[in-house]
Amino acid sequence: MSRSELWIIILGGMAVTYLIRLSFFFFIPPDRLPEWFRRGLRYIPPAVLAALIVPDLLLLDGTLHLSFANHRLVAGSIAALVGWRTGNTWLTIISGLLAFGLLALL
Repeated sequence: MSRSELWIIILGGMAVTYLIRLSFFFFIPPDRLPEWFRRGLRYIPPAVLAALIVPDLLLLDGTLHLSFANHRLVAGSIAALVGWRTGNTWLTIISGLLAFGLLALL
């Protein structure tokens, strides 16, 4: 596969993804969606984020690793607690990174 073919595939995939997302909101304005459906849409971003993050926190080499020796789990728990208590995204990210860095030094 040549470099130009690869770029065509990447750009085509981007265009298709964008058009699919655009079509949903273009043909059905958000104010015409039922209220129960709009409430359900609010849970999609946290569900996707959890699906991406939780396996990395809990699994080590494909096995469940629940202990204080799992630095990712401890740092992620600290970050989740900070995020829950403060609601500040940047403080959550910084606290998680600092916790992970300090645990790695131990």
